[in-house]
This record gives sequence, C-alpha cells and structure tokens, in this order.
Amino acid sequence: MGPFFSLSGAGKWLGLVAAIWVQAICGNNYTFANYSDALKSLMSLTQLQLNNLSVAKDVGKAFGLVAGFASDCLPTSVLLIIGSVEGLIGYGAQWLVVSRRIHPLQYWQMCVFLCMGGNSTTWMNTAVLVTCMRNFPKNRGPVSGILKGSVGLSTAIFTDICTALFSSDPSTFLFILAVVPAIVCLTATSFLHEIPTPTSNPSDLRRETLYFHVFNGIAIILAVYLLAFDITGNHGRVLSLAFAVGLLVLLATPLSVPLYSFISKPLSDSDMERPMKVSLLADQPKRTTTTTTGVELQYLERKRPSIGEDHTIIEMIRTSDFWVLFVSFLCGVGTGMCVMNNMGQMGLALGYLDVSIFISLTSIWGFFGRIASGLISEYYIWKVGTPRPLWNAASQVLMAIGYIAMALALPGSLYIGSILVGICYGVRLTITVPVASELFGLKYYGLLYNILILNLPLGSFLFSGLLAGYLYDAQATAVDGGGNTCVGAQCYCLVFLIMALTCVVGLGLDVLLAVRTRNVYVRIHESKRAIAVSATNCSSTKY
Repeated sequence: MGPFFSLSGAGKWLGLVAAIWVQAICGNNYTFANYSDALKSLMSLTQLQLNNLSVAKDVGKAFGLVAGFASDCLPTSVLLIIGSVEGLIGYGAQWLVVSRRIHPLQYWQMCVFLCMGGNSTTWMNTAVLVTCMRNFPKNRGPVSGILKGSVGLSTAIFTDICTALFSSDPSTFLFILAVVPAIVCLTATSFLHEIPTPTSNPSDLRRETLYFHVFNGIAIILAVYLLAFDITGNHGRVLSLAFAVGLLVLLATPLSVPLYSFISKPLSDSDMERPMKVSLLADQPKRTTTTTTGVELQYLERKRPSIGEDHTIIEMIRTSDFWVLFVSFLCGVGTGMCVMNNMGQMGLALGYLDVSIFISLTSIWGFFGRIASGLISEYYIWKVGTPRPLWNAASQVLMAIGYIAMALALPGSLYIGSILVGICYGVRLTITVPVASELFGLKYYGLLYNILILNLPLGSFLFSGLLAGYLYDAQATAVDGGGNTCVGAQCYCLVFLIMALTCVVGLGLDVLLAVRTRNVYVRIHESKRAIAVSATNCSSTKY
C-alpha cells in the first residue's frame, strides 16, 4: 500500500485518479484505424486479411478470462504490471515492423503480437474496474461513467498528441502505444489498491457525490479541449506544442480531489485502512446462512440466488437474463467495433484522405456518451427507479440511425455517423458494467466482466472479419503489388444496413431485459431514497 495516502480517506481518491490515468491509456485497442493502412500496404493485404488482423487484436480480449480469474487471487499491482509488459511487447513488435527496423513478420506472427496488445488492456481494465467498484460500492454508475469515459477519450488523446507532435506518423503512433501505457501502469501500482472504507454515513455519501461531480467536470473540460483541437483544422508548431502542454496539465488536474480530501478531512480512526472485508452489496438482499440440518440444508443448497444477489459464474450463465444481456451487448459493441476497425477504409472509400478526425470524433463523443449515461441512469434510478437497460435500448435506436446515415453516403454523413456511433458505443460500455454487477453481484465481478467483453472479439469477428471483410473485397479492385482497394458508397452500404437491422434486434432484447429486471431497480431505488431521507433527517437533527 502507498505509505502516505493509504492512511487516510484520500487514499481511495488518489487510487481513482490513478485508475483514470490507466483508463486514459487503455483505448489503444480502438486506434487500429490510425495505422491499419500502413500495415495493409506494407504487408500487401486484402481487406479481409487486414480485418482478420483487427480480429486477432480483439481476440486478445477473449483471454481476459485469465485476468478475471487472476483478479480473485492477485493484487491490483501485479495485474497492472502484467498488462503493461504484455502491451510493451505486443505494440513494440508492431512498431518495429511499421518503422521498418525489421522485415515484415509472417502473417501469423503479426496476429500473435496484435493479440498480445489486445489482451494487455484486459489486465488493466480488470485491475481498475474491480478495485474501483469495490472502493465505491454505493456509486457504481458514476464510477463506471468516469472510468469508461476516460477510455473513450483515450483514442482521441493518443491521436491528437501524435497529430500535434508527430504529424500522425504511424510508426511513432505505435511507439507511443507501446511505451506510454507501460509507464502509466507502473506508476499506478503505487497508488491503486482496494481500500474497503465504509461509506454508510450520509455525509460521506454526499461528499463522494460532490467529488464525482468534480471529476466529471474536469473530464468534460478535457473532452471539449480535445474537440476544439480537432475541429480547428491545421495548427502550427507552436500551437501544437501549447496544446500538448495544456493536455498534460488537464490530465494532472484530477489530483486536486485527493489533495483537497486530505487537507479538508483530519485523519481519524474512520479514515484508517481496515484489514477487513466489507459487504460489497450492502443494499442488496442476502441469502440467509442460519444453522440447519437435514432436508432444510439440502433445500438451501439447491436454491438458486435471485437476480440482484451474488451469483457464481455457473449460476449466472444458467439464467436467461444473462444471455439476453450478452446478446444485446453483442448487437451494440460488435457493430461499433466494426466501424472503429474499418474507419480508415470507410473514410478512404468516401474520398477522405485523412481519417484521424473521424477517429477522434468517435472517441470524444464516445466519452460524452459514457459520462452522460452514467450520470443520467444513476439519477433516474434514484428519482423513479428507471431500469438501467432502458438506456441501452435508447442507444440502439440512435446507433441504427447512425448506420443508416452512413449507408446513404450523403455529404457529411460520415461525420454524423461517427458521432452517433461513438455516443452509443460509449453508452453501451458504461451502462452494461453496472447492470452486470446489479443483476449478478460483485463477488465474482472480475470474471463476470471478462465474460461479457468476449463480445468484443466475437463481434469483431462476425461484423468486421466476416461481414465487412467479405463485402468490401467483393466490391474492391486489385492493385499493383498485392492487396486491393474500393472507392465509393457501395463499398460499405450493405454492411451499414445489416448492422442497422442488428441494432433493431438489440433494441428488442434491451427492452425485454428492462421489463424482466424492473423489480431489482425498484429495490435499488428504495434503498437510495432511504439513504437520502436518512441524510435529511441527520441534517435536521444538527440544527
């Protein structure tokens, strides 16, 4: 544990800042479009072969199950170190190839290194999400929104830094992807730890809410700052350097929260780290563990947990609610991954030589989707008990509109589609994280999270590797030296229409899940209202 901040309540806030920094470099899996064209020309690949490379990158997430299992027995620092080393090797090898320091590797070898790069983020994400969900069990929505919002900005941060300082050079971009996450993760090992401080005191909960608002405000300023850089066109050397310095200052600003927490709250026994385990689902019903014998014991052992209680992985996959959540998640993130992996070729097909603006727009608006969905869903649960999956349903509608807009290929439609897909992809990732914990508990959350994100490689394979790859190659023409290219709206039109239809299927599943889990969110609503009433009564008593 950190020798200084671990002794105070500021410790978990410093840990959250470290988690935000880690998440801000965890979006490297979404940056494939920044260097995919360089790989395609260097290795003389068809679009199907290139898309299968992107699938190999996403298959790395399937091995995140290992990180999920490891999270139950390894400390957070070890998970971060494993992720940083794996990313250094995976992206480092790609950098050596693209920078021509070594001859191009064989296709299967490139698949292995892309897989390693993809898997590295599962260790980082697991370490961050599991630790922060346990440190802030009463504020899962805001925590998920902040952390997933940081991932959403990650692609824009990498892209804009590389554009500002290195003129979007693909080899330099890969070097940054290899080195920067390793440095950040190794730094975070000193500060990010599980600190089970109780937060049942209403004043502590109000303070937590205030601090989350500060984090959200800083994140929004950062997103607007990145967006302003993207939409203001080309910049000179001086302005680009000033932008980079300003970006680093904004990334350091969240440190003000733990600093203020440490200064404003005197050290007391309640702030000390406790070597005990607190209940992660204090507001959820628990199974009775009274002493029983004979028939009663056998009955209790056979009884399955209700939705909203802690589930083992086997118990979870036996529920229909899990599979509804899993498939609806696939409909949203699978199609979104297809757009992100193919954005380079989508832009070129519609006549855009530089697609970095679309990559950044998807990232930045994905951030707004993540932050807004975390805050809004939490507010409406507190206000009226609105089931969180309904926000996923709303995102499916907007995502379908985005795909239809891109299929039409009208002037500006790629801008509109990039923004809508970014927003909705961010919503899905943010909403699904707390939904999973609210329905199946936090006890095995590390493994549960990594089972859900199996949808990323699965969706990438189905929609990017198969659907987009085959349909693009069917329209493409061969080029000298190997590979192929396609120009025109017809290249991806059918792909967009099929993905829009997929979102309609996801919409139906999300509405079904919202109806099935209505009672869970009524209980959460009643619990939050009871805490609010208790806080009001405490304030009245003081005066």
